[in-house]
Amino acid sequence: MFLGTSEFAAAVLDRLAASPHRPVLVVTRPDRPRGRGRRVSPPPVADAARALGIDLYQPESVNGEEARGRIAAAGPDVICVCAFGALIKEPLLSACELLNVHPSLLPRWRGAAPIERAIIAGDEATGVSIMRLTAGLDTGPVCLQAREPIGPQDTYGTLSARLQALGGELLVRALDEHPRFVEQDESGATYAEKLSPDDRRLDPSRPAAALELVVRALTPHVGAYIELTGGERLGVRKAAVLEDGPPAGTLSLDGVRPVLGCSAGALELVIVQPAGRREMAGEDYLRGLR
Repeated sequence: MFLGTSEFAAAVLDRLAASPHRPVLVVTRPDRPRGRGRRVSPPPVADAARALGIDLYQPESVNGEEARGRIAAAGPDVICVCAFGALIKEPLLSACELLNVHPSLLPRWRGAAPIERAIIAGDEATGVSIMRLTAGLDTGPVCLQAREPIGPQDTYGTLSARLQALGGELLVRALDEHPRFVEQDESGATYAEKLSPDDRRLDPSRPAAALELVVRALTPHVGAYIELTGGERLGVRKAAVLEDGPPAGTLSLDGVRPVLGCSAGALELVIVQPAGRREMAGEDYLRGLR
């Protein structure tokens, strides 16, 4: 059986379904309003399960009595979990073995946003861990891990694509080989807190190098922005660090591209997205202003 919700989880499901461990049932979250239009849409895993022809179940709570009965009736030997987005509690935790695909090198970056936090922190590498799901927050023992370098141009989009492919391969390998589980070293634990609205705002009182990491970590799914005069937001989809620029907090519009002065260095806005408009090159944005 497979529990998952996000695009990352849908990619892992595709790989699992192509293996000898094809799930008998996929459980995901209910359809929800999404996007700017707030249209009710299925989660990516629901679309993937339908395309694969696998039975799909979307309970309001996976821990409810009805959901637990449906899961028990399917008789899974193993429940595979990836980016499900809801807490799994007892007695489901003890019903059978639960293997979780987590996109970090545990115990580093336990929690909700491990890919984004690894990029924001400037980590040189991250990876994928296959762990046994327990009541703690990503604290269960690990049976497999694989490392993935983070390149200087990596965004969430490019890094996530590699990690989801890696996660699918590791999950299939774990089901094939049944490797030994090893408890995590608590002394190395860090936590990837859920992204907040304030994480998106590029604060010029910080160094430009730190803000460039934020831009890459939030592209293309969340999006970073700067605040313009009057409170309007200008989305920033790609940026470059400059050694010199205008005073901190000043947005220079005199060059080829907009440049934001920061506490150390400056941030050149390479690709931007004005409110309610499409993405565009920084130079095109300036030509429109002029």
